[in-house]
Amino acid sequence: MTPRTDLYISADVETDGPIPGPYSLLSFGLCVAGTYDGSTFRRVDPQQSTFYAELKPISSEWQPEAMRVNGLDRDRLSTWGREPAAAMTEAAQWVLDVAREHRPVLVAYPVAFDWAFLYWYFVRYAKDGSPFGYSSCLDIRTLYQARAHTVHDESGKAKMPAFLLPARPHTHNALDDAVEQAELFSNVFAWTLSADQPPTRRAHVQ
Repeated sequence: MTPRTDLYISADVETDGPIPGPYSLLSFGLCVAGTYDGSTFRRVDPQQSTFYAELKPISSEWQPEAMRVNGLDRDRLSTWGREPAAAMTEAAQWVLDVAREHRPVLVAYPVAFDWAFLYWYFVRYAKDGSPFGYSSCLDIRTLYQARAHTVHDESGKAKMPAFLLPARPHTHNALDDAVEQAELFSNVFAWTLSADQPPTRRAHVQ
């Protein structure tokens, strides 16, 4: 059986606390970053295919420091935000539509935080659960750490060389940041593939 081509979807979330359930996912953005078939990585303009939603909070708990970071109006979202079930079901269908025959892989920096909220919300609210399954995700920081041959403390964005960093700004709008992060992912992934490999496994970047 021929493995499916990966389709990488950059994701960013804005929340009112550190974990889903007690705290809420307030907004999230998704965009297509590229594809990889095991030999050729193809970048995609991350602004071409995107999804964005702002959600109603699901609990009364929230942390002031989280709200200062995301800049969202929780009271407004309580009235005008989308119902989680509708938003997550639509987002899951969007992922399946853009992936088609490819395998959708969620990428983020760090993936642990964004994945925790999105997976929990997909499982709890989307009609058919998570379009990424339970493990289809990739961490940008881990890719960089492995390629840079460094330790975790030295693998943050502040330590990355300038040629890897995205030109787009980090605004704390979830869609803006997903698009910015897609550029970072493509830069790091292409750089990772450029490492010396056996000739039969040498990858190409387009």
